[in-house]
Amino acid sequence: MLDKFEQRVDKMVNGAFAKAFKSEVQPVEIAAALQKEMDERAAVVSRARTVVPNDFTVFLSADDYERLSVYSDTLTAELAGIAREYATEQRYSFLGPVSVELREEAELTTGLLKVRSQAQATDGRSAEYRPHLLAAGQQIPLTGSVVRLGRGNDVDVRLEDPGVSRHHAEVIVGQPPVLQDLGSTNGTFLNGNRVTRSELAEGDVVRLGSTELVYRSDG
Repeated sequence: MLDKFEQRVDKMVNGAFAKAFKSEVQPVEIAAALQKEMDERAAVVSRARTVVPNDFTVFLSADDYERLSVYSDTLTAELAGIAREYATEQRYSFLGPVSVELREEAELTTGLLKVRSQAQATDGRSAEYRPHLLAAGQQIPLTGSVVRLGRGNDVDVRLEDPGVSRHHAEVIVGQPPVLQDLGSTNGTFLNGNRVTRSELAEGDVVRLGSTELVYRSDG
């Protein structure tokens, strides 16, 4: 897919990208970055639906932006097209139309890029479908397949709470997600009940030590 994309873009801009310099960002690298962004931010919202971002902003160094922005309309249209093709291939769903924008980022050096994305609903409202925990108003994304919580330095979510064990509990991110105690000293509580292993549902309150976290899956 990326090879075909590169050929299409190269042909549409009259061979402008035929000579690739390793130090510069190439369109195919941006396409690969968009695919990676969708994979990493894919969120299972039901057994038949996995939602991915559809609004992408690609940040480039001043040099790369100057070189690529000349073909911005063509390039962003092609990038949006390959994002749709990849989503179809992976059976991903979008909340609205796919859009890609190129922007200059002064702090980036030539050859580097970064992507910021969000799931943007058709009505224009931003919708974040990544499951997360809320603790004291702070959103803690549940990234990866397993998220470990505790007081130790090697956990995914570190809780500064003397009542929390070094490796206290973990959330197995799936459909449905599962909360599992890791042999903690003071126990893991779900909606006031001590549990060893239990499925999580929208709005469930998890308590580790004196820290309460609310599970959210609906953005």
